[in-house]
Amino acid sequence: MSIKLENVSYVYSSGTAYEIKAVDNVSFEIKQGEFVGMIGHTGSGKSTVIQHLNGLVKPTSGKVLFNGEDVWAENYDRRALRFHVGLVFQYPEYQLFETTVLKDVCFGPKNQGLSDEDALKAAKKALEMVGAPEDIFEKSPLDLSGGQKRRVAIAGVLAMNPDVLVLDEPMAGLDPRGKKEILDMIADLHEKNGITIVLVSHSMEDVAVYVDRLIVMDKGKKAFDGNPKEIFAHYRELEKMGLSAPQVTYLMYALRDKGFDIDTTAITVSEAKEAILKALGR
Repeated sequence: MSIKLENVSYVYSSGTAYEIKAVDNVSFEIKQGEFVGMIGHTGSGKSTVIQHLNGLVKPTSGKVLFNGEDVWAENYDRRALRFHVGLVFQYPEYQLFETTVLKDVCFGPKNQGLSDEDALKAAKKALEMVGAPEDIFEKSPLDLSGGQKRRVAIAGVLAMNPDVLVLDEPMAGLDPRGKKEILDMIADLHEKNGITIVLVSHSMEDVAVYVDRLIVMDKGKKAFDGNPKEIFAHYRELEKMGLSAPQVTYLMYALRDKGFDIDTTAITVSEAKEAILKALGR
């Protein structure tokens, strides 16, 4: 499985006075099993980019390929593509609409053509995957906490058994504890179930320790693409884009500037501790 963008550009309100180039000649490939973070400030084009991944929007120019096939070729089944590439929008709980949690999560599998029995099995499995307790299955989704609603909304996409899960700002509006719980859950889905994850955020701090690869968007263009340690080495350039590296990165560089021979690539607290002890000769 792979998703590939080849020189994709997207223009809103093309040919009018309100024309905006939201995506500008972006190319990258996401391979099976990757955990990719997509970072950028508001208006950087990241949300528009991910809507290309399952054919929700058609590029103004360029190609989107799924397993080598152009998803905008004549007779391509984009409905089937959306079952393979599941997209969870920002504030997905606003899309919850059924009378119970279980019915809501069953909606997608039923839309795929599964029987009531198979849809129920798929829904229960998905709810288990996101760590939703059984005692909420018959509750109204509207009666749940913010974090529980987020889990149920994600389960609604997982119930369709996608190869790729794309999440647009899944931590938005949650408190620090809720953010960590959702991030831990997503990381668990990737590790235990092998699902390819594309996680969109504007916060380096939130995703730094979770993803294997970061794509940085700026003004509609792909600014950087690499592993987190490589990306955070460009922290000065990131600041100019309205982004910031994790606090650990700033600490490591501050210590280096004070004359310590220290590993500046540390991005987690445990890595920083090890680097500092080593620099101190302990």
